[in-house]
Amino acid sequence: MKLKYFYLIVLLLIGGGLEAQQNSSKLTLERIFNSGDFRTERFGPARWLSDGESYTTLEMSQSTRGRDIVRYNAKTGEREVFVPAERLIPQGKNVPLWISDYQWSNDGRKLLVFTNTKKVWRYSTRGDYWVVDLDSWKMQKLGEDAKASSLMFAKFSPDASRVAYVSENNIYVENILNNETTQLTTDGSTTLINGTFDWAYEEEFDQRDGFRWSPDGENIAFWQIDAEGIKDFLMINYTDSLYSYVKPVQYPKVGERPSSARIGVVSAKGGDIQWMKLEGDPHQHYIVRMDWAGNSKELMIQQLNRKQNTNKLLLANASEGTIRLLHTEKEDTWIDLHNDLRWLQGGNKFLWLSETDGWKHVYIGNRGDGKLKRITPWDLDVISIQLVDEKKGWMYFIASPDNPTQRFLYRSRLNGKGSPQKVSPENLKGTHQYQISTNGKWAIHTYSNANTPAIIDMVSLPNHQSVRSLVDNKALKGEVAALNIKSLEFFRVDIGNEVKLDGWIIKPVEFDPTKKYPVLFYVYGEPWNQTVLDRWDGWRFLWHQFIAQQGYVVISVDNRGTPAPRGSAWRKSIYGQIGILASSDQAAAALKISEWGFIDKDRLAIWGHSGGGAMTLNALFRYPDIYKTGMSVAPVTDQRLYDNIYQERYMGLLSENADGYKNGSPITYAKDLKGNLLLVHGTGDDNVHYQNSERLINELIRHNKPFSMMAYPNRSHGIFEGENTTLHLRTLLTNYLKANLEAGPKVKGVAKKE
Repeated sequence: MKLKYFYLIVLLLIGGGLEAQQNSSKLTLERIFNSGDFRTERFGPARWLSDGESYTTLEMSQSTRGRDIVRYNAKTGEREVFVPAERLIPQGKNVPLWISDYQWSNDGRKLLVFTNTKKVWRYSTRGDYWVVDLDSWKMQKLGEDAKASSLMFAKFSPDASRVAYVSENNIYVENILNNETTQLTTDGSTTLINGTFDWAYEEEFDQRDGFRWSPDGENIAFWQIDAEGIKDFLMINYTDSLYSYVKPVQYPKVGERPSSARIGVVSAKGGDIQWMKLEGDPHQHYIVRMDWAGNSKELMIQQLNRKQNTNKLLLANASEGTIRLLHTEKEDTWIDLHNDLRWLQGGNKFLWLSETDGWKHVYIGNRGDGKLKRITPWDLDVISIQLVDEKKGWMYFIASPDNPTQRFLYRSRLNGKGSPQKVSPENLKGTHQYQISTNGKWAIHTYSNANTPAIIDMVSLPNHQSVRSLVDNKALKGEVAALNIKSLEFFRVDIGNEVKLDGWIIKPVEFDPTKKYPVLFYVYGEPWNQTVLDRWDGWRFLWHQFIAQQGYVVISVDNRGTPAPRGSAWRKSIYGQIGILASSDQAAAALKISEWGFIDKDRLAIWGHSGGGAMTLNALFRYPDIYKTGMSVAPVTDQRLYDNIYQERYMGLLSENADGYKNGSPITYAKDLKGNLLLVHGTGDDNVHYQNSERLINELIRHNKPFSMMAYPNRSHGIFEGENTTLHLRTLLTNYLKANLEAGPKVKGVAKKE
């Protein structure tokens, strides 16, 4: 194809069909992505205070540029501007600090403000910290000798006399009273990382803050990651300077040796480090969780083997480094991590989540012998623990035993007796989230469903009585209600062999069941997330509604292997066959759905991002007679190119499952492409490297397969950086679909006449 014609096609794809409309009932891409019409109201971050009766949150100041910290009484709603923004103006400045986040000291008399933040991979975890004394209003910037915006994870000592933080991969303690700083580690470098983590630990184990104060404030326990030998993946930036430059990312791909980790304990006054004496090759194990074990003498450590199917729960003597095995968890597939370990009875017992009996259940373990007793003896998954009220003998948790697309609050007895009690209102079907007060009497409650934006209210527990609205999103609800759209509906599709998959569907506004419509399937399908959830999905919901307004039916289906609360067997069935079982389920669902009278089986399209991008490719390549068009965004095209922690967790080791890696990778079947393919990737993607798409491109070229391609320079995995990027991407996807899959209903194979 001549170059000038290629550019012409791109311009048509981007520029077509973008009429500006003021009609509030009509969706446009500009309204969704470039206007404030569908903006959600802000709330928080909120912090419950130690009394359990009041909380603080952030609100825009009425008197200056900045945000006030406001305290509310949960019961009465009484409001007090606790920390006015004008109190947060540094000497010599005329504007207050912008509060990105904040935390209170245990006594509530000191405030730690996080500001001037910088992004580290996914999140803004590096910046400046200021201590504010609420009695004197003295402001003190921490780390004055450190590089600007280099501090991470600062936190008060238990008595609030000191603050510990990480700067440039070393740990420091700063005395608030005399400004003296003690450097606890000195060997930090780009490869030796103290108190925080490398890319892989952060991305796959959700680990960022890597140190803990002891309860008595005498010591600090911390992770040290040794990334020496981890190869750099080199990303090239062509556009931000006159000459291109390389950005290296420590990235252990499948089959490559992971970084090693160890746990040290050091006095907060400085001195020698006591390393915990963990057994096993540190390059073949991960230290995935660590904290003080209910006292200042021992640590609780979770050590996971490289295959991630054996988790050892260990007690470590902090002063000697000796280790005692408390409990071993084993699975044939993989172990899902959780953050729900809680200490009970003064540290003599602990709460533990396990899937060993087929459901995610809660157990109480003995500190002495590690023996576990199940306290949730029902056929349901405990999704997460919200609060343990040991005094009253209750545990609050999230579950949804009857509908895996929804989430509700339950409570049950800590002694395991009786049946679980549903706390969330029966008439509010959808997704409930809670931030419960320390005394268990109150909760900041967020509720939404697939067709209704979130509301946030204050509720009393356990009767779940709403006492006050905090966010009603009235304006957003009004905009959504005015739209000429069909509600999203849920369904189940039987694909045979007693397998029923959950799905949702959005139909065109003027839907006529006697006619046949084209379908756009939205997919993800990996163990990391569900797409079929009964909760407000923001711009994605609105964009899918916009697609429906163009004359398409939009459908999403969750295959086996997605993290739905349907039992361990459902979730773990995908082990060793990522890309294989999931795409088979999706294809089977598409065929069943094609039997519905209003579906045009000759006009099926599919799209997805990341794992969904890989699923899109697998669908097009493996089932070319089912899907006619696919739009794949930031896909993993060869599973060997992704990071070892994620891919080895679900696929096993490459040395043991080489065929699975090959057969699960869409690049293996690129030769079978028949339909229309749009491939989209950000060249600055540190997560799923642009390399994935380039290798696929070469394979498609090798087999003389035509396709369309869009690269977004220096955009990351989310493809959102830069002016107009989000609108541009959604416009590209929309117009590619319309150009390659005829919109609107047909009657007996004849296109509808307008």
